[in-house]
Amino acid sequence: MNLHLTLAVVAGATVGLGLFLVVRELVPATPALGPALRRLHQPPGAARTATANRRLEWLTELARWLRPPHRQLALLDRTPEQYALSLLLSALIGLSAPALLSVTLLAVGISLPLAVPVLGSLGLALLCALVAHRAVLTRADAARDEFRQAVCTYLDLVALQLSAAHGPVQSLERAAAICEGWVFDRISEALRMAQMQMHSPWDELRDLADRIGIPELGDVGAIMRSSGSEGAQVHETLRSRADSLRDQIRTDNLARAEGVTSRLDIPGALLVFVLLGFAIYPFLARL
Repeated sequence: MNLHLTLAVVAGATVGLGLFLVVRELVPATPALGPALRRLHQPPGAARTATANRRLEWLTELARWLRPPHRQLALLDRTPEQYALSLLLSALIGLSAPALLSVTLLAVGISLPLAVPVLGSLGLALLCALVAHRAVLTRADAARDEFRQAVCTYLDLVALQLSAAHGPVQSLERAAAICEGWVFDRISEALRMAQMQMHSPWDELRDLADRIGIPELGDVGAIMRSSGSEGAQVHETLRSRADSLRDQIRTDNLARAEGVTSRLDIPGALLVFVLLGFAIYPFLARL
């Protein structure tokens, strides 16, 4: 009894120490006066947050080791460090839950073998990390569908702006400013960055499309490039691309619905077998 209690207390203290260290590393500390004064006299290119980078260096190494889904994270506007931290916290929660449960059972007089909380902690930690990873992928898939639908609207709006005799750059900016939502905020931010860095907006849209994995947004940049460089009338091309994208989204939704329907046939077939078993059992019991 004393051995199990000691091991449970040590396990709980270890988990608490780990959580304390994680929170301690994330909370910004008060900078020392000497290094702060030295940073004030550094050249502008070297005046970066070196202290914060050193503190988060272990988190960056962890994110590099985990190989995060970069396009999904870029679509969700999250960094690999945030992804690694979410997986780490989920694993710590899964690691601590069996230990706390074992301590609670031990307090009421129920003793469990040592292998049960240890294996349960490791298994639950892995399961929680996988659930957190799957949640990121699920959110990214939902965000990708929403982004593609918003691109259809954006194509139509750009075509309307071009039909109203606006220039290609102005049409892209005005179309992004008309609607509200995080998708149009991302597009407006990309166009603003292109204006500040003296880049062409269609190249910036193409880079954003490559970074977040939305090729339909890159099609907007490719179509508008011909309008900006060659002066081509592309409003009909934009409308045709919007119609084809809507047809593609409709086809994908139908395929997804058929897949869900086919998966629902499995419980129905199992229910038929269960009912058949109940119907046949009285006759088999009489034999």
